[in-house]
Amino acid sequence: MRRRGVCYDAGRVLEGLNWRPVFDAAEIHRELQIIRDELHCNAVRICGRDLDRLEVAGRDALAQGLEVWLSPELWNESPDDTLAYVADAARVAAALHDRWPGRVVFSVGSELSLFMRGILEGDSFPERIEHPGFIEHIRAGAHNAPLNEFLRRAAEAVRAVFAGPLTYASVIFESVDWSRFDFVAVDLYRDADIRDRYEHVLRRYFTHGRPVAIAEFGCCTYRGAEHAGGMGWAVIDDTTTPPHIKDGLIRDEQTQAAELTDLLGIYDRAGVDAAFVYVFSTPINAYCDDPRYDFDMANYALVKSYGNRLGDAATAYAPLAAALPLLPWDTTRSGVTYPDMPWEPKQAFHAVARYFAAQS
Repeated sequence: MRRRGVCYDAGRVLEGLNWRPVFDAAEIHRELQIIRDELHCNAVRICGRDLDRLEVAGRDALAQGLEVWLSPELWNESPDDTLAYVADAARVAAALHDRWPGRVVFSVGSELSLFMRGILEGDSFPERIEHPGFIEHIRAGAHNAPLNEFLRRAAEAVRAVFAGPLTYASVIFESVDWSRFDFVAVDLYRDADIRDRYEHVLRRYFTHGRPVAIAEFGCCTYRGAEHAGGMGWAVIDDTTTPPHIKDGLIRDEQTQAAELTDLLGIYDRAGVDAAFVYVFSTPINAYCDDPRYDFDMANYALVKSYGNRLGDAATAYAPLAAALPLLPWDTTRSGVTYPDMPWEPKQAFHAVARYFAAQS
């Protein structure tokens, strides 16, 4: 792989919850430095909603010598509002490209059939994936025409201001017209349904005459998560007060590490140009010594975050506060490997670092 990368969440926002509540420029600088020097990445896919955050993180990563795949994401808005947002983001990317030409790739969206209103039935992401007609709609392919029409408009708007390469982070059931993009990109999680034919599915993306990027791939941190793929996060039972990790799950960092290593080998053998491990950190899914509240099990992150970066998101855990004497996470805990960081590397961090170091 020419590009060895990790997804860096600067603040994705879904259902009103910011996945990185606390954004500190000095902390971002240090984490990007670790991504470059310790994970041995030469590229980073920076995702999030706030354009100022994306610019700060993108500028820092580029100054440190990383290639930046800028992935602005305004989720659950209308096509027109999303298009206006993408056009604004393109101007941010253009300024970065002007200073660091040839080192910025721009993504016009991520899994828009799921995360933008107006393509699939449902007013929110949960409503769309749980809609009774979801599977039938996908099988019929009715989502592809409106998706490609939006991508056409988005590519035209972005190319009017941004001179660098374009891509789109697709999902497996989307049939994208890749002729308007410079990279074919897909979020390609491996689950039980496609495990036996995963490499066959991957080969489909090499038929468009463009380099292939795996924009996201990953595994959560419990035994059996390798079979859950992109739905590995759905193991928090929020039907109770307080919410908790579903009964019977066993934390297993080796499962995550082994799955990532195996997938990286598959991508190398297939000739993938770029691969971005999902994800470096997700502070809102904090680790806890009590397995009932170890939300890091439902986390794809390479590091286990402690509870000291929940910020305003702590209000999302009000049911916990109401039902327990204290929130279960240690809000004063810092890492041991990196004492200046509010997290500790997991086995997957070290496995990815070893793999990428061997290719450096």
